[in-house]
Amino acid sequence: MRNAGTCQQFVKAGTSVPDAVLKLQAIVKRFGTVTAVDRIDLTIERGEFFALLGPSGSGKTTMLRIIAGLERPDEGGVFIGDRDVTALPPYARHVGMVFQNFLLFPHKTAAENIVFPLRMQRLGRAERDERLAWAMSLMRLGGLEDRYPNELSGGQQQRVALARGLISRPALLLLDEPLANLDRELRSEMEVEIRRYQKELELPFIYVTHNQEEALTMSDRIAVMHNGAFEQIGAKTEIYTNPATAFVAGFVGHSNRFEGKLVEISGGLARMAWQGDAMLVPVPRDPRPGGAILFAIKFEDLEIARAPDGVDRTGRNRLAGTLRDVIFKGQTANYIVALGDGSEITISSAPRGLDLRMSEPVIVHWPVARGATFHV
Repeated sequence: MRNAGTCQQFVKAGTSVPDAVLKLQAIVKRFGTVTAVDRIDLTIERGEFFALLGPSGSGKTTMLRIIAGLERPDEGGVFIGDRDVTALPPYARHVGMVFQNFLLFPHKTAAENIVFPLRMQRLGRAERDERLAWAMSLMRLGGLEDRYPNELSGGQQQRVALARGLISRPALLLLDEPLANLDRELRSEMEVEIRRYQKELELPFIYVTHNQEEALTMSDRIAVMHNGAFEQIGAKTEIYTNPATAFVAGFVGHSNRFEGKLVEISGGLARMAWQGDAMLVPVPRDPRPGGAILFAIKFEDLEIARAPDGVDRTGRNRLAGTLRDVIFKGQTANYIVALGDGSEITISSAPRGLDLRMSEPVIVHWPVARGATFHV
């Protein structure tokens, strides 16, 4: 039903698309004594799927509202293409928005909800009908034109909200946690669908979420926000595998953490004293021997073996412990290991081929180059 070329041609016909590059310059937003956004600079390229990822209260929704024109920054500028839109109202920015709660009119049909922005723009009937037919086809809503929101499933309501956001041919589309209220199965389906729409349209999407799986599944680049500022911006693979800060290491993916003291730097690795033992870990940025450091390593970077295991110590760290629990997750299992000091460490691996018993002595091991190290 959908045709990628037709989708692209329809959207690119709009006069706003050549300006589909967003620039934020030194944006500051305060609410009383609280600084919600603290001197943010950002550029979004044409055709990019960009995720703003962070916990509640990090400033990501405020950022989106500033881009949309629903909030006015206290400092800085918002540019779409070559236009300074900082002082323009939302309707003059050529920006579409999809909200967490969809905000569909309950007394309007699906078609009436979708076409509503065009009525506000006073477009003629012929053009409204043409754009509605395109949006309905794109979102696979054929046959649902006359249904009211309470007669639609959650996924159908989501598609209606997306169609309404796209029908005005925006320069970019803003999405504020639009999948938060869907069940897990439907959310996974819509993650794939939304990314497909975005790639077909070659339109910039800015997607706000606190769900790292959504950000990693859909986006090209991610900005991790914390306390109103960017902790790290980069390709999603870079964010996941090479976190720049301890916050990013803890927020993106699941990591074990060890705090110790940086003893020395040798051979491109740092020696960390921990619980009377020593680990070889990646060198932290700006290394300061003698200082406290935090070493973070993801669950899946660890391996587990029965003790004694004969694992070669060359180039690997090893910790002895006892198996406390196994949490089956389908394709993977989490092995919870109690260490000698009473702390626990988690290993994620395939559950097949490792027949371990509870309270059995085990060895946890990993290559010395894995993980990330930070000063604390």
